Amino acid sequence: MQALLEAIAAAPMPTDARRIFHGRGGVYPGCEQWSLDWFAPVWLLTSYKPANEVELERIQVALSQRWAEVAPPALPLNWVFQCRSAGQSTTRLMAGSVPEPHDVSEAGAVYRLHVLKGQNHGLFLDMANARQWVRDWIVAHPASHGNSPDLKVLNLFAYTCAFSVAALQSGAKQVVNVDMSAGALSIGQLNHRLNGLATGASFLPHDIFKSWGKIARNGPYHLVIVDPPSFQKGSFVATNDYVKLIRRLPALLQPDGVAMICLNAPELDTDFLKALVTAQAPDLQFVQRLANPSEFVDIDPQRALKVLLYNSLN
Repeated sequence: MQALLEAIAAAPMPTDARRIFHGRGGVYPGCEQWSLDWFAPVWLLTSYKPANEVELERIQVALSQRWAEVAPPALPLNWVFQCRSAGQSTTRLMAGSVPEPHDVSEAGAVYRLHVLKGQNHGLFLDMANARQWVRDWIVAHPASHGNSPDLKVLNLFAYTCAFSVAALQSGAKQVVNVDMSAGALSIGQLNHRLNGLATGASFLPHDIFKSWGKIARNGPYHLVIVDPPSFQKGSFVATNDYVKLIRRLPALLQPDGVAMICLNAPELDTDFLKALVTAQAPDLQFVQRLANPSEFVDIDPQRALKVLLYNSLN
């Protein structure tokens, strides 16, 4: 775990939420089980294998030493440990406390987190570049300046609606958020309120595959974001269900529209998505794969998060 300890020894205390150490990328041999995130004012350490108390004590010492160097004297060290192994997860508060409520920032936006509950904490840090691309694209799009019909975004598998917040802050006039989890969407609504976004967003707690009529009625859209789980039993299995999404995209897009197609399944590469688009939506033209945040470096880029952009040729 030496690479993790070295990362802690050099860790900044940034304003925005960010990953500090990404062992799962395989770049640091022997540290593949570890990741460390900064959700101010809390460190979140995750292990994907069981960790013993000796290891956790070494990490405690490293965090305490670094905290003494970078933190204001009156600010206590807060850190949480989550172990995910054999399909189970346990979460422990190791030192200090977690604010309640716990709100973090990214690129001028505020998001509500819950690091002591469950595996998904409210904000996926590996999507930071994708959210920034949405911001930049909307700012540059004529529809965000009133020179053409109002810019509309469809956010599928919206979770807590971080893409929606980024889009509305940047000039989108309407975002339709769809997710089958009403609980996640309720946090998404809260995220909009936290950012002073009182209008422009709608929230549909529906199974996407059973709601195409409602989704289509609000379109067509200038931007469609597709960010499903790679595998969620009873909801979405990429190898079976992505094809159903891809074939619907052309009808949902404006003639100059863009589709952002995301996949975070290590066993499936970019060719999997590209082949689906070629077969099911030939009117979409591949533009680029977005780079992941530098903190998420991976020894094999095809195992890492894949975010592909397509233009509509209709």
